Amino acid sequence: MSVALPAADISRALTRIAHEILERNGGATDITLLGIPTRGAHLAKRLAQIIATIEKVPLSEIAVGTLDITMHRDDLRLRAPRALMPTMIPPAGIENRHVILIDDVFFSGRTIRAALDALGEMGRPKSVQLAVLVDRGHRELPIRADFVGKNLPTAHSQSVKVHLTEIDGVDEVVIEDEVSA
Repeated sequence: MSVALPAADISRALTRIAHEILERNGGATDITLLGIPTRGAHLAKRLAQIIATIEKVPLSEIAVGTLDITMHRDDLRLRAPRALMPTMIPPAGIENRHVILIDDVFFSGRTIRAALDALGEMGRPKSVQLAVLVDRGHRELPIRADFVGKNLPTAHSQSVKVHLTEIDGVDEVVIEDEVSA
């Protein structure tokens, strides 16, 4: 196991992503941040705080929520059952807004495809953009991230784990080699 991103690098990456989101969308007025549970939801809240600080507005003025994609996954039969996470759309909604989907690790693209399906059932955004903390490559679908904290090329035999203070008590991104039995 090796630490690919320590806490300070995660903080810098999120600050850079927040600035890039604001630059691309002309400020925070028409954006809605939607984190994909579990860690993407926490990253969305952090990005909302950073954006509020940059824009010098109260955090309550930043539209941030969560989007559960469980029932839209194409691998439900391959995974152990798990409880649905809440989808919380902020009062500003998604209609005619720039929606930024936020996730921790971008791998095959299947999670984001499921998120696009879930989002399509809720309305029609002006645009949909993707922000990820880590892009590890190995895409299976023609989807790309608009905002990337760090590109970490990995082997299929490795896994990337994002640890966040809110869940794990520490901020770090680690790369682990799979142990064969």
